Formats: sequence, structure tokens, C-alpha cells
Amino acid sequence: DLITEAFGEVMSSRRKYELKKPNGELLKELYFPPLTRYDRIQAQAAAGSEEALVISTRLLCKMAQKEDGTPAFDMSDAPMLQRQIPEKVLNDIEIFMMDIEVDIPKAKNE
Repeated sequence: DLITEAFGEVMSSRRKYELKKPNGELLKELYFPPLTRYDRIQAQAAAGSEEALVISTRLLCKMAQKEDGTPAFDMSDAPMLQRQIPEKVLNDIEIFMMDIEVDIPKAKNE
């Protein structure tokens, strides 16, 4: 109980991602609650695969929300997103969703 109470406020907060068109114009705002291991396990089960890219796009479809908290995607959108959206766009959204900080210049040098 001490642990869940300590992180209660963190688990109720969401972060906003601004998805932009290639010309820089705002296309859509996506909101992401914090990820849990349970979310990852569910996405992996839904993906039916151990492939990280398949799982991460399923996780994106599961976690992304509209401003009002309703799902931004359906789980059935995952294959279409993988086929029709540039990988860089999906990578950027998924890295944001997972709250991973990437130092691109440092990564390129390694």
C-alpha cells in the first residue's frame, strides 16, 4: 500500500504529445498516462509476437488518448500504422510514450 499510495499522483497524470504534419502544422494532440508492466504484458499478448516493434505499436494503440481520455486508436489500427506511417514518426511517438530520453548525437557516436 505504501508504494501504490506514493505513486498515486504520478499514475493519474498524463503527458501531451503534439503530432505534427510534415509542414510543421499541428495535426493532433495525443495524451499518454504512465506505462505499467501490466500494460506491456497486455500489449505483448495482443500482438501475439515477441517482436519489439510489433509490441510497441500495439502499446501505442492501447495507451494513446484524446484530450477527453477516450482512446485515440483502436488496437486494429496497429498494422495500418506500421504500413502507412513513416517509421521515424512511430519511433518518435513511441519513445515519448515510453518516456525515454535519447541523446541522438551521443547515440550516433557510439
